[in-house]
Amino acid sequence: MAPKQTKKRAPSPDPQGIFSGMVVFLIEAGVQSLRLQIWKKKLVQMGAKIETQLSNKVTHIFAISSDVLLQHVDTDQLVRFKGHVLVYQWLEDCLAAEEKVSEDLYILKMDPERVGTPDKNLKSEPANRICSIDDEQSYRKRFKSSLEDTKQINEDMRGGLVTTRASNLEANSPSSITSSPEIPSTPVENVGTPTSSLPYSPPDLNKDITEIFGKLINIYRDQVKNLPGIGKSMQDHIQEIVTTGKLSKLEHFETDEKVRTISLFGEVWGIGPATALKLYEKGYCTLDDLKSEDSLTHAQKLGLKYFDDIKTRIPRQEVQEMESLLQKVAESIVPGVVVVCGGSYRRGKASCGDLDIVITHPDGKSHKGFLQKYVKHLKEMKFLREDLVFSTHSEEGTDSGVDTYFGLCTYPGRELRHRIDLKVYPRDIYAFGLIAWTGNDVLNRRLRLLAESKGYRLDDTGLFPATHGSGGCKRYNKFEIGDGEGGV
Repeated sequence: MAPKQTKKRAPSPDPQGIFSGMVVFLIEAGVQSLRLQIWKKKLVQMGAKIETQLSNKVTHIFAISSDVLLQHVDTDQLVRFKGHVLVYQWLEDCLAAEEKVSEDLYILKMDPERVGTPDKNLKSEPANRICSIDDEQSYRKRFKSSLEDTKQINEDMRGGLVTTRASNLEANSPSSITSSPEIPSTPVENVGTPTSSLPYSPPDLNKDITEIFGKLINIYRDQVKNLPGIGKSMQDHIQEIVTTGKLSKLEHFETDEKVRTISLFGEVWGIGPATALKLYEKGYCTLDDLKSEDSLTHAQKLGLKYFDDIKTRIPRQEVQEMESLLQKVAESIVPGVVVVCGGSYRRGKASCGDLDIVITHPDGKSHKGFLQKYVKHLKEMKFLREDLVFSTHSEEGTDSGVDTYFGLCTYPGRELRHRIDLKVYPRDIYAFGLIAWTGNDVLNRRLRLLAESKGYRLDDTGLFPATHGSGGCKRYNKFEIGDGEGGV
C-alpha cells in the first residue's frame, strides 16, 4: 500500500503579498481548469481579491486573448474600465520571479473599432491596450520577454533609468516600431512620447520565425478539431500549449509524489518502470528505504549502492586515458584487436555518463573467446570492480555471436565507480554495433525508422528484411563493410 498522505493546510492569505491591493476579474474561458485553480489559489494567498463580476472595484482583468475578452465583457464596460487588462502570462512570470514584474510587456491589445471610441480621459491608454485582434498573437510573441528581461526592466524602473529608455525609444521609434509587420499600426508620433507607457523594444530579429509560428497556431486552432483521434480533451491540451507554451497537466505530474518517486527509483541501474511502481506501492519513498528491500537483485543492489557514483559525469580527459589503457590491455591479449570508446565520448562531448566500449578483430575470428580473458585481466589490475551482466555467444555462434559485459570500473587510483559496457562484435557486423553504441538515441531512432520505411529492420547486429529476425536468421547486408564504420 502506498503511504497515506496527510492533507496539508493551505497557508493563510498574506496581506503584504506580491499581489496585495489587487482586485482581479478573471476571464476563465480558454484556460485549463487545473492551471486556473492554481492561479486563483496563489492570487488569494498573496494578497489579491477575486471578483466574480466586473465592477468599479476591479483593478485588473486577466484573459487568454482579446477575442475571448470581447466575447465575455461588454465593449462599453471596457471603454469605461480604468484598470489594467493583462494576459495570464503575467501571473505565471510573477510567481516564477517571486515578485511583481512590470506589466508593460503583458498588456492585452484590442481593436479600437471593436471596442468603440474611448473618452478623452482614456486617451493615454489606447497606445498600451489597443491593436488589431489579428495581430494579437504576434504582438504577444514580440513583447513576451524572458524572465531575466522582465527583471531587468523592474531594476531599471527602480533605478530611475526609465527616462533614458524613453528617450532611446523616441530616437529609435521609426526603426523599432514600424519596421516589423507584427506591430500594430499605431501613429509613430504617439510612440515614445510622455503619454505612452510602452517600453523600449528592440527590433524583432525572429519575425520570420514568429510569423510562421503564428500560422501554425491558426492551423492548430482551426484544423486540429477535424483530425481523427483528436477529442475535446486533446484539443484543450493543444490549445493550452500553443497559447501558453506550457501544459499544466504535465507540470502537475512533475510535482506529483508518485511520479517523482517512480522516476527516482527508475534511475537506479537495473530497476525499470514496472519494478519502480511495485516498490512505490510497497510504501517506499526514498533510496534509503530501498536498502531494506530483499527482492532486489544483485545488480539492482549494486546500482543502489553506487547510485551517486554512477550519476557522476566523467571528464573527457579521464575517458581518453581509460580508453588508452583498455587498448593496451587488449593488445597484450590479442594483437591487432580494435577497441573504440563510443557513446558521448565519440560524439565529442566534454564529459560522459559512462564508457561504451566496442571491440572487434580484423581477421573475423580472433574475437571469439576474447572477452573472458579481457575481463579477467582487467579485474586482476582492479580496473573492473563489480559485474552487472556477463554473456558470451561468440564461441557458440548464438545471438549473432556478440559477447557482452556490463559492470562498474574505477579510474586508476580512485574508488569512484563508473558504468562500463564492453561489446565484442564479429568483424562483419562491427559497423552496425559501432553506430548503435555511438548514438545518440535520436539518430538511432531515425535510422531504425528509415530502415522500416524501406521494408527492413535495423539493430546493432545488422540490417534485415522486416520479416526476419536477427539471431542467425537471414541477414541482408545492404552495405559493403569496409574498414571501420566508414563502409556504412
